[in-house]
Amino acid sequence: MTDSAIDVLNLSVSRGKQEILREIGFALAPGSVTGLLGPSGSGKTTLLRAIVGVQRIRSGSVTVLGLPAGTAELRRRVGYVTQQPSVYGDLTIRQNARYFAKIQGTGATAADQAIRDVGLADIADRMVDDLSGGQRARVSLACALLAHPDVLILDEPTVGLDPVLRRDIWAQFHALAATGVTLLVSSHVMDEADRCERLLLLRDGRLLADETPADLRAATGAQDLEEAFLRLILQRTDTDDDRKVLA
Repeated sequence: MTDSAIDVLNLSVSRGKQEILREIGFALAPGSVTGLLGPSGSGKTTLLRAIVGVQRIRSGSVTVLGLPAGTAELRRRVGYVTQQPSVYGDLTIRQNARYFAKIQGTGATAADQAIRDVGLADIADRMVDDLSGGQRARVSLACALLAHPDVLILDEPTVGLDPVLRRDIWAQFHALAATGVTLLVSSHVMDEADRCERLLLLRDGRLLADETPADLRAATGAQDLEEAFLRLILQRTDTDDDRKVLA
């Protein structure tokens, strides 16, 4: 047993000679909503892939629900929504949801509810190939929810969504967390940071902060979270420059 749903310890990932992640470490409590934020290319997707267990790592460890990431037992307990929708384009939304529901043993009623939950009930019989990118992402989310995962990993799930739907999706994330599901949600949009209970801020493969939004504001003296992130980057840059001078 473990008190954490996800434990990452000294995780490093390289691609060739390039370091993608550098000694990342954190632990996430069950039933929490954590935002993984940072600019494009900061290593967010690589970190999520490591947690799901599909990323080769150089060193360190990743434990999910008390088991090594990627363990077969976790396949039905961990949901993963990638940036690229992982559904069938030649099927309708409803057919996709019912197909995945059958695999998970949850049935057609659950599939139809999942479609409603992501706001696609009015176009449920439309082919996925005919959908916008944001709509396809919502189909992937609906299918991931059918497994009733204990951990849900989402890679930029709200890209391309209008503000009202983004609000509704985040409300759904918090409702899931209230039932004990642990969510890790990546984004490069800083205005989503306030929707999270906790923030992991990545830049250039390094973890700059592991804070609540309130603690991040207090630490940087900035009320705007984007400004807080910028100040954190400047503080780290100044510290690194000082170390170079001392060396």
